[in-house]
Amino acid sequence: MSEQDPQLEAFSKFITAIEPWLGEVVLVGGWAHRLYRLDPRARKLDYLPLTTLDGDVAVPPKLKKEESTVRKRLLEAGFEEEFIGEDRPPATHYHYGKGGGFYAEFLAPLEGSEYDRHGKRKATKEVGGVSSQLLRYIEILLISPWKVELGEGNGYALSPKRTVQIANPASFLAQKILIHEQRDYRDKAKDLLYMHDTIEVFSESLEELQKLFQEGVVPKLHPRRVAELEAAAEALFGKVDDTIREAALMGAGRKLTPDRLAETTQAGLTAIFERK
Repeated sequence: MSEQDPQLEAFSKFITAIEPWLGEVVLVGGWAHRLYRLDPRARKLDYLPLTTLDGDVAVPPKLKKEESTVRKRLLEAGFEEEFIGEDRPPATHYHYGKGGGFYAEFLAPLEGSEYDRHGKRKATKEVGGVSSQLLRYIEILLISPWKVELGEGNGYALSPKRTVQIANPASFLAQKILIHEQRDYRDKAKDLLYMHDTIEVFSESLEELQKLFQEGVVPKLHPRRVAELEAAAEALFGKVDDTIREAALMGAGRKLTPDRLAETTQAGLTAIFERK
């Protein structure tokens, strides 16, 4: 990875801006997946990780108070706000640079009912001065995050190095499974490829992920959700369908067949989520 990559430059500026809260927030989604390659448990693979323009950041319901706010530090660092939708506060993307490059968005756990006492949907919440989207299962991504050190040695314009938190792979996979039915067709396919690639990256650490899931995630989930995760390997990958075929096509240049994608991911999810 080159320091000249504008995505890495923008991402590095983003990490510097949110530095006071790096011990509280967790990188999730595509950037977490990309940073898995830097973990010492990761296998060296001969294909590049899936890339994404958006940096999804999971935030707890409250952030510690600092002299500044997340929003103020982002604006001072050159990020611009884009307001999305009609909710109050509106969902907000923080863009760096012109031309549709890297942007960040913040996600917070949706606690309790989806609607307030007036029957209005709870869609957003202000945390640390930024508008965060309220979504189900974000709390899973905040459980036992892993840490990765970023600096000039691994391609990030960060000096001194910064330590960031990323969703642990068991939580990453669990959240992808639990939101699967709410996703549109193309996002479903991409998520299946994310699952496959995560299994491949950590195929030598599946026992550790299984232990992490049972001890860290299961106690915080409703038994119905646990059952859903235990059944996911067969439900999502037991039979090759059009979504799996689309996912395999997204792995361009890899000679990844739908059958291989299904077999690898089914075996990995079984190892992590099925009770021993």
